[in-house]
Amino acid sequence: MSRFISALLAGLMLAGTAQAAETKDAYFAGGCFWCVESDFEKLDGVVEAVSGYMGGHTPNPTYESTSAGGTGHAETVRVTYDPAKVSYADLLTHFWHNVDPLTANAQFCDKGSQYRTAIFSTDETELAAAKASREAVEEELGKPVVTQIAKFDNFTVAEEYHQDYYKKNPLRYNYYRFGCGRDKRLEQLWGDKAGH
Repeated sequence: MSRFISALLAGLMLAGTAQAAETKDAYFAGGCFWCVESDFEKLDGVVEAVSGYMGGHTPNPTYESTSAGGTGHAETVRVTYDPAKVSYADLLTHFWHNVDPLTANAQFCDKGSQYRTAIFSTDETELAAAKASREAVEEELGKPVVTQIAKFDNFTVAEEYHQDYYKKNPLRYNYYRFGCGRDKRLEQLWGDKAGH
């Protein structure tokens, strides 16, 4: 085989690998971002989940300003995923089964609009899918779903000590999650579908 053909084949193989490895980002707010990050990183096809802030009206949000409730931001997680392994529809299903979509401006023990549930879509296809999934959840639960669906705006990555908190501080994380009643409420709402 000539060097040219070998190089061409190698290039095609690399291009195929690059295409297969392409990822996308999706954005979800579901209360405490430590928990949302942990829940999504357990899902096959998710490359990583990063805690941050979105949906507010002030620049450069921080944990202190967001948790005080005055910025309008929600604790949000950027989910980077491989669409060849997990679809956006799968991410939506996983999201719903890990939140309480019936409670406005709170999740479990955390109160305030910074803990609201929200789906931030990056394009019209995601927006339509999110709205359709919200309608399906509303029909399934037989109650009004209050989860916000909005277009992507600015995502600000949270401080480093919040990233992978459940891995860095497993005892504190598990104590918080249990004490907050997250899993108990998810089981009440979703039964065997609860995503934890």
